[in-house]
Amino acid sequence: MTGVDRGLEEAERVELTVGAVAPGGHCVARVDGQVVFVRHALPGERVVVEVTEVHRGFVRADAVTVLQAAPERVEPPCPYAKPGRCGGCDLQHVTPEAQLDWKTAVVREQLTRLGGLAGVELDALGVRVEALPGGSLGWRSRVRYAVDGAGRAGLLKHRSHEVVPIDRCRIAHPAIQELPVLAPSGARWPDADAVETVASTGGDVTVTALADGVARPVSGPQRVRERAAGRPWTLPASSFWQVHPAAADTLVEAVLTQLEPAPGETAWDLYGGAGLFAAALAGRVGGTGRVTLVEAAEAGVTAARENLRDLPRVGIVPGRVETVLARRRVTGPVDVVVLDPPRSGAGSGVVRALAAAGPRAVSYVACDPAAFARDVRTFAGLGWRLAALRGFDLFPMTQHVELVGLLLPPD
Repeated sequence: MTGVDRGLEEAERVELTVGAVAPGGHCVARVDGQVVFVRHALPGERVVVEVTEVHRGFVRADAVTVLQAAPERVEPPCPYAKPGRCGGCDLQHVTPEAQLDWKTAVVREQLTRLGGLAGVELDALGVRVEALPGGSLGWRSRVRYAVDGAGRAGLLKHRSHEVVPIDRCRIAHPAIQELPVLAPSGARWPDADAVETVASTGGDVTVTALADGVARPVSGPQRVRERAAGRPWTLPASSFWQVHPAAADTLVEAVLTQLEPAPGETAWDLYGGAGLFAAALAGRVGGTGRVTLVEAAEAGVTAARENLRDLPRVGIVPGRVETVLARRRVTGPVDVVVLDPPRSGAGSGVVRALAAAGPRAVSYVACDPAAFARDVRTFAGLGWRLAALRGFDLFPMTQHVELVGLLLPPD
């Protein structure tokens, strides 16, 4: 009986040849016509996979034995980055350069399939994911560990709530790796659901235990210092901040290069958080310009008000971006916009409201290529075009990638 007749079953092992990369840290393969999304593999490899999930129309699997390895394969530097173990890193088995190729291919595929861009358009954009300084290990400045039933802190298996106790996380900042948080140090967390650790760019190192949504300070300051966009920042340790030490300045440089804000212009920073882009924009539009930041999260609004109080030309509007725009709590004319939505993207309502406001340029900061591609397609339907695009490897060893795209209105 063939696989297409009976279908693959969970825990079944089968030999196959791996195909192209896919979003989510997988490669695509087929067994008797059935789609298999394979982790821990590389395109072109011959592997034995073990099925981990069965769904209607596709299955998920891990490559458990490599029969013919691709030249880009390396031994993962972390012993936990393997099938059935920690799910935090997707690409430790891939050379750093090939990881950039992998992510570039995913970006191109999403912009083609979901964004409607042709290959010649992508070639003209010169799409290429760029590495950040510091290498592939020891970069993550914020790590949240889960706690198992025995009170041991660790990380979760892929697509699972099962905790894998570890000795240390190799992509964590060195200061976090040295903390006495994990089981080898003798630490136990019987009353915690999770343990959050931070190593800020300002030199602060903090540990917080979480239980039933309540934070309990353990060590270090609960307000941490960061430095980005040429200025200091202070915010709660639990507040959102980019986890790669070089990410904030990298994104600010990309946005300012794309928008080229000029003195006297009006700018919007949508989904503005603590105000990173608003501060950078304010420095360019000067005393005669105006910046409006819109943020829904109360913690972000509070952080923005505290950190931008020396910038009187920055106005802060609390609220969901789509609501603020729909109710015209923020109205044009506006010259330039920074659009930095959550992983789900901005959505058609926000895109249409932006197009109606008539900015000369939008710099879109995206953490999900699929959502970005869908919004690019909506912009295109309104006559806008994706005029420039940069990709950044803000999360080495994982499948995640950050994009900064310049969108321009019809001529």
